[in-house]
Amino acid sequence: MTRMTRTLSLWVLLVVGLFSAQSALARELPDFTELVKEAAPGVVNISTSRMVERRDSPLRGFGNQEIPEIFRHFFGDQLPMPRGDGNGRSHSEERQSLGSGFIISEDGYIMTNAHVVDGADQILVRLNDRRELEAELVGADEKTDVAVLKVEASDLPTLDLGDSDQLEVGEWVAAIGSPFGFDHSVTSGIVSAINRTLPRDAYVPFIQTDVAINPGNSGGPLFNLDGEVVGINSQIFTRSGGFMGLSFAIPINVAMDVADQLKSSGSVERGWLGVMIQPVSRELAESFGMDNPEGALIADLDPEGPAAEGGLQAGDVILSVNGQTVDRSSTLPRLIGRVSPGGDVAITVLRDGDRQTLDVEVGEWPDSQKPGGGGSDGDASPARLGVVVQALDEAQRRKLELENGVQVTQVDPDGIAAAAGIRPGDVLVSIARQAVESPAQLAELVAELPAGSAVPVRLYRDGRSYYVALRLADD
Repeated sequence: MTRMTRTLSLWVLLVVGLFSAQSALARELPDFTELVKEAAPGVVNISTSRMVERRDSPLRGFGNQEIPEIFRHFFGDQLPMPRGDGNGRSHSEERQSLGSGFIISEDGYIMTNAHVVDGADQILVRLNDRRELEAELVGADEKTDVAVLKVEASDLPTLDLGDSDQLEVGEWVAAIGSPFGFDHSVTSGIVSAINRTLPRDAYVPFIQTDVAINPGNSGGPLFNLDGEVVGINSQIFTRSGGFMGLSFAIPINVAMDVADQLKSSGSVERGWLGVMIQPVSRELAESFGMDNPEGALIADLDPEGPAAEGGLQAGDVILSVNGQTVDRSSTLPRLIGRVSPGGDVAITVLRDGDRQTLDVEVGEWPDSQKPGGGGSDGDASPARLGVVVQALDEAQRRKLELENGVQVTQVDPDGIAAAAGIRPGDVLVSIARQAVESPAQLAELVAELPAGSAVPVRLYRDGRSYYVALRLADD
């Protein structure tokens, strides 16, 4: 055999080996073609329109610097928002949005995200066969970001629902939706984490994936390899406004529990303890004689709420609910929220170094914020301001060098607080020249403020104090 022949033979063997390796790799990678063929007819495009009124903030970004919101719901806004004139005047215009959804029953029930249809005056659903149907909003639950729509049709293609509790990290998943209005776009990836808690969504154990998600994907289904819906794509982590490798879906088991309640009554009943909680830091754990920082520390509670009636006290560290471990404070609202009002739960707490188990009858989530009550387990929500706040612990007070104040964890984008320039992370130090000592006390102060008048609010942000003026709407 000549030298040239040997060289040629080696090249042939190398090429064959490469093709064999590629073929083996291809056989190991999932094939989504059949899944897409079967599932695509059950995925829909949702477009909404509504009239919105915005007020330009005189403190836009403090120093004209915009701090982007990191966790974002995502759907495509087709019309730009008005800039305003800088004098706090209102502006009205039509706003159109795009999102996705999927059919869960042959007679026209459709599931999507609550934020996709929030405030919509008209909802249009476009089916895979290009039919456009006007949809009615059956109900929406803001806390889980789930909404159910109904269109007048029959024999519609439906999707099979899976069991999101069986999902495992590393499992392949795929999404179908309408990013930027491109109908029935397919992306895939793996489950990156499960039971993920996001800063402002205490009631959803999110599925984290690396599936590419962009504006317009909101409300679309997340599939496992069996073609079953295991989640609803809802949020992304972003600094740019687009996909950065972190997307989050609502588990279908959580979504269907909400959807069933919305279909039957139009609203969702959710368990409530009436406690203000905070995380257990390493320093707090040491002071309580705990080996590890875990559980939810009760910072305050409604004296007439279920927790107080059941014997819980401020200073208790909740360690478990019905035998389910409360590994961190964000777990507690999720566990209690799943309990039907009136149901009993066994709550194990650490009190004065000893473990105790108390039987507590869970109450029903209050329809409105009651003074001293704490409208949520963990946060207070003075509805007039359009904010959700939480208490500052001693470590935070020392770090910020503040004697009083409450931290803003959520701001309604259409509320008066947002219009004044208040953002998540701000500390409300005083309102109407009265010091803010706790979330419950803030609710009392806000309830007593006169309508139609402007009140000064002192904020603490990034090491500096600011004053903004809030004008309360007429009741």
